[in-house]
Amino acid sequence: MNSLTRSLFKRVGLGLLGGITYSLIRDQLRYRSLKNSVVVISGGSRGLGLLLGKEFAQQGASVALLARDTEELARAKKIIELAVPTAEVLVLECDCTKPHQVDQAIGDIMKTFGQIDVVVNNAGIISTAPFENASKKDFEDSLDIHFWAPFYVNRACLPHLKAGARIVNISSIGGMVPVPHHAAYCTGKYALRGYSQSLRLALMKQGIYVTTVCPGLMRTGSARNAKVKGQFKKEHAWFSLMASAPLITINAEKAARRIVSATKTGQAEISVTLMSRVAAIFNTHFPGIYADIGSVANLLLPNPTEDSRTTLDGKNAESFISPSFLTTLGDEAAEKNNEIPPQTDQLH
Repeated sequence: MNSLTRSLFKRVGLGLLGGITYSLIRDQLRYRSLKNSVVVISGGSRGLGLLLGKEFAQQGASVALLARDTEELARAKKIIELAVPTAEVLVLECDCTKPHQVDQAIGDIMKTFGQIDVVVNNAGIISTAPFENASKKDFEDSLDIHFWAPFYVNRACLPHLKAGARIVNISSIGGMVPVPHHAAYCTGKYALRGYSQSLRLALMKQGIYVTTVCPGLMRTGSARNAKVKGQFKKEHAWFSLMASAPLITINAEKAARRIVSATKTGQAEISVTLMSRVAAIFNTHFPGIYADIGSVANLLLPNPTEDSRTTLDGKNAESFISPSFLTTLGDEAAEKNNEIPPQTDQLH
């Protein structure tokens, strides 16, 4: 190895060491404890939102859960209180795509707690359909819940946020790379990611840190509440299989812990899952190859139908494949994470 090569390696090594040191110091300077904080979570009644509520409560925070289903909210409150008996949990029925409902809910939270320290925009809908079956309304609905809802929630919360506050926007791997049969979903999540990154630049001068979260598939049990179009049973089956596969999905509790950890240190963006990081890197550096692979995957998925209007919930598109032993992990997560009502009143 000649002197020029040694010098190059030395400079690269020093650069990496400097970058790591800077990151560690930065995270320590921005670190905030969540004890006695008030955390607002949209879409907090089930799935990842519920798990985040539980994790924040375990960190000593009070949590306010926003969602549209009052029965789900009531169950979520009991689940968190059983897991964390000392938790203060406020549940509010709120459609976050309706700005007047958001303003009312945030006003109620301020009346109850007198402060807001962390805002988590988690509300979302998963839709799976061939591109040909995705209507204009599907794209509008995705933008409503994935972009406009966080916009309304953040707008309502910002006057109450002080230096050190956090905003966490839950985007997706679908906000980093295109995913076959998820065109409408990806459009909304891409919009959220761009908005979230821009918001971070704008709010850092106030000491408010915005974290963008782009997880891959998590075992939340959400497949049964996904919106399905096209060949309903086939669409639901392949998505359920993917959402339950142990090698390409992550345990949702682990994902919640990583997100809360990133919230405390004010990280700019996290991917949570290895698959999302690898896919994003590959799409960035080899977009043509990624597109070719995606187009082949699209050919293997169910063909479109002539019906672009009818939408079913996943639970109404079940087949011999889903639920089955192949979707066991996802089905177990659905029961655990309030994606389905309990068979018996287990929460009393």
